[in-house]
Amino acid sequence: VWIFGYGSLVWRPGFEFTSRKVGFIRGYSRRFWQGDTFHRGSERMPGRVVTLLEDCGACTWGVAYEVRGEQIAASLQYLNMREAVLGGYDTKLVKFHPQEKDAEEPILALVYIATPQNPSYLGPASEEDIAAQIIVSSGCAGHNIEYLLRLADFMRYFCPQAEDKHLFSIEEALVSILPCLYYTEESLEEA
Repeated sequence: VWIFGYGSLVWRPGFEFTSRKVGFIRGYSRRFWQGDTFHRGSERMPGRVVTLLEDCGACTWGVAYEVRGEQIAASLQYLNMREAVLGGYDTKLVKFHPQEKDAEEPILALVYIATPQNPSYLGPASEEDIAAQIIVSSGCAGHNIEYLLRLADFMRYFCPQAEDKHLFSIEEALVSILPCLYYTEESLEEA
């Protein structure tokens, strides 16, 4: 079984796997439209994490993990809790295209996608509003800023040829807001 990750799974799968491949799926774009009140936020201050939006001309880069034997039941049980129960995601089968030059046919992979019907779905917002929400959110897996920056780093280092305007626009908005926050905190300490 192959499992495709396009958010925190790219750097922290949290389950044992046999192999991993960087690549993409077609027909979806990644969006910071899913709320998170557990891993990267709280009930009071939900974080923002990614989900996939059906988009005919788009492709989303990430990592596919191969799980075999006893790994299958353990990984699916773990992911059903992490993504479906706590995250509000549904599962789908998608065609994964490995990045490798000599890659064979696409691989069928399981992917978790949050839909507008789940209670944690936040939907669209401006890049600046999303960045501002990310800056103030933190959950049991860490600060929401870490989530955004790790995902941007993954794209930069493992998929430099791929574009993800939404992701990099939010990162840019976050960087432009942070100096203001730093200055404000310093000013408050001095006052």
